[in-house]
Amino acid sequence: MDLNTLRDVSELSDPIERARVLGRLMTEEQERLEEAAKMRRQAIAEARDSGMGLEEIGARLGVSPGRISQMRKGPTARAPEAAARAPKVLVRRALPTDPAVRASASLFLVEAERQGIKPDRRMLYVGPEPASDHVAACLRVEPGTEVIARRKMMTANEVPVRIATSYFRADLFGGTRIAEPEFVRPSLQSALVALGHVFGHAEENLTARPPTSFEYDTLELEPGEWVVQVLRAGYSSKDTPVHVLETICAANRHIFSIGQVSGYDEF
Repeated sequence: MDLNTLRDVSELSDPIERARVLGRLMTEEQERLEEAAKMRRQAIAEARDSGMGLEEIGARLGVSPGRISQMRKGPTARAPEAAARAPKVLVRRALPTDPAVRASASLFLVEAERQGIKPDRRMLYVGPEPASDHVAACLRVEPGTEVIARRKMMTANEVPVRIATSYFRADLFGGTRIAEPEFVRPSLQSALVALGHVFGHAEENLTARPPTSFEYDTLELEPGEWVVQVLRAGYSSKDTPVHVLETICAANRHIFSIGQVSGYDEF
């Protein structure tokens, strides 16, 4: 599925037919990803049969031997004892986020440093991509509409813990600093304010689910490990959808601290 195909589908006048075609394309894309993962496992198996060790395969693919071992098992493999293992690292994610923290240069960097953890982050992708159903609903656009995505990975003590993707409407932010590669300095929040957007309200939703193949590989998850998806939609004082942040957290590497309204906390 490429952008030309999505553009063609977006021009279908019948919304039900458009939704049906998009659903079929999404299913086909998932099937291709699963088939690619199986083919990769077969390729690794062939390399092992030819006498190559895990370290040699890992060096040539640019990943650790342990990661090669996980690739051989695949994301659907089950390890009942995995839940009993000590996590590689444990970080906290406050919900809702402290406004002072959210206004900082990086929510993750500030939170992790407060916990005595060495944090780092790197940009994975900045550019256009079709909006998924849940992102489209938050941005109030049709599913498949091209939006601006800014995707980065966070590590704690050199262990991958989160994939965070910011989504923006292309009609509002195309051609601005938001659409440019690399990190926005001094912060994304300051750039949004500079563009004239005043914060109004936000909505956050949590979903626990199995990882996609991309999430499984990028976060270096254990077989059977789930992720927690935190979807935050931020709207301006004029009720304009400004920023949708989708954070995919490695479930076994996080503690979620849930804040209460002052004066109303109960057991």
